[in-house]
Amino acid sequence: MPGERLINGSSGSKELPIGEDSSDVTLNHPLLELGDSTKLLGVQVVLILAYSTIILLGVVGNSLVIYVVYKFKTLRTVTNFFIANLAVADLLVNTLCLPFTLAYTLLREWKFGQVLCFTLPYAQGLAVHVSTITLNVIALDRHRCIVYHLDTRMSKDTCFLVIAITWVVSAVLASPLAIFREYGIVDLSPDNSIEVCGEKWPDSSTDSTLYSISTLLLQYVLPLAIISFAYIRIWSKLRNHVSPVGRNDRHQRRRKTTKMLVTMVVVFAVSWLPFHAFQLAIDIDHSVLDMKDFRLLYTVFHIVAMCSTFANPLVYGWMNRNYRSAFVAVFRCKERLDSLHVEGQAATAVRSKPKKALEAQDIVTTHLNATDV
Repeated sequence: MPGERLINGSSGSKELPIGEDSSDVTLNHPLLELGDSTKLLGVQVVLILAYSTIILLGVVGNSLVIYVVYKFKTLRTVTNFFIANLAVADLLVNTLCLPFTLAYTLLREWKFGQVLCFTLPYAQGLAVHVSTITLNVIALDRHRCIVYHLDTRMSKDTCFLVIAITWVVSAVLASPLAIFREYGIVDLSPDNSIEVCGEKWPDSSTDSTLYSISTLLLQYVLPLAIISFAYIRIWSKLRNHVSPVGRNDRHQRRRKTTKMLVTMVVVFAVSWLPFHAFQLAIDIDHSVLDMKDFRLLYTVFHIVAMCSTFANPLVYGWMNRNYRSAFVAVFRCKERLDSLHVEGQAATAVRSKPKKALEAQDIVTTHLNATDV
């Protein structure tokens, strides 16, 4: 999902006429007539409340995840560093995307100048790519450890290297949003003009469509396939695992595993599917732009997609007992965690050997994070 398409609330060069050749600018363009439902005061109030709620939950949730990983040494593990990286990316989306998307939707023009026209969409695209890639890294890391029973865990140095590579790759993938861009002023009448910012492709129709298809594959289809494959294999491995603790414990772990894995995949798939499908429809059939409530529909799909930014802390954090304990410790202003919620020998190690708590937590988080939710 291109970052610019998150903020401008439309498709590529078609969200405002400046994105196309100047000769194509017409004053009766449907997006310039401003005759849609988003002009209604009641609708605007609902949109403000929706975006404000997502921003608040996203900022609080992701900031809390980042803070507890930084504050508590027992949470500074490889898997948790990946989760914190995901939280950073989602936090950037919350702060660099949603406020400007809301402002653009309500104001119906770009009010943030030429510099931000080029930098904001790029930063947004970067954050979304980082978020998507990190989801895959977490899934593949769990798959590597649980399915293949690897005793050697990824070192923290390797973890930080993977995170750095994630940002570099994301920066490259997001670069078209900064390269193929144009800022300008469109005169609607002698006394009325608007600032516009949009994509500017050499071949506006073909290139924009190819970019949308590539984005759909890289940010939805391929990640969803990888995540689904990884967690299906993990679930299958855990289902066939014979637990020495007993039948009840095994059943409970299966239930928790299924709940978390299904939740992760469903949240990712359901939240992004409407947005990507609508975006692709716009680029394939430009007549979609002429729909009466095009802007409202696009905004609704965008809101649904953005719900994933605050759902991730719930799925990766709140559903995990170690994070839950950390959150409670923060709210109670505690300087350290009293204990870690782990099972079996790892739990005994944490209780009997405090100095080994970090190592035990790493074992549990890496090998059992998908099971001990």
